[in-house]
Amino acid sequence: MKYQIMSLNTVMNKNPKLGGLSFVESERDIPFAIKRVYCIYKTEENQHRGFHAHKKNWQFLFCPYGAIDIILNDGEETQTITLDDPSKGLVLNPGLWREMVWKHDDSVLCVAASEYYDPDEYIRNYKEYLLYRKSISTVQGV
Repeated sequence: MKYQIMSLNTVMNKNPKLGGLSFVESERDIPFAIKRVYCIYKTEENQHRGFHAHKKNWQFLFCPYGAIDIILNDGEETQTITLDDPSKGLVLNPGLWREMVWKHDDSVLCVAASEYYDPDEYIRNYKEYLLYRKSISTVQGV
């Protein structure tokens, strides 16, 4: 399964009342140029979102507030990664099925994407996803 859990660059202020700053830089810390950024918020606890894969879009996900489970599936195995720290991020390669589960009310998920929005780039049906995975495995000789 192709993903990478990473630590964001973090700077803590000398005055603890002022907190910290976490950041990433396009093409330095994440392996792609960012073309789109969006945030998902005001989602209630235990709500599930996602249920799709991308054909060519790389993504970087982080949760600056709250906690969100990211359930990844490559057609053969499933893994769950919890984003619950603003200094922790997740890079997703194209071709992974994902589902997101909000662990707390008002958790925020921020996503940086390598591609502009294109509805034809999404795979939204799991059976179609499995056929897609099989077709790319055959082409790649995997």
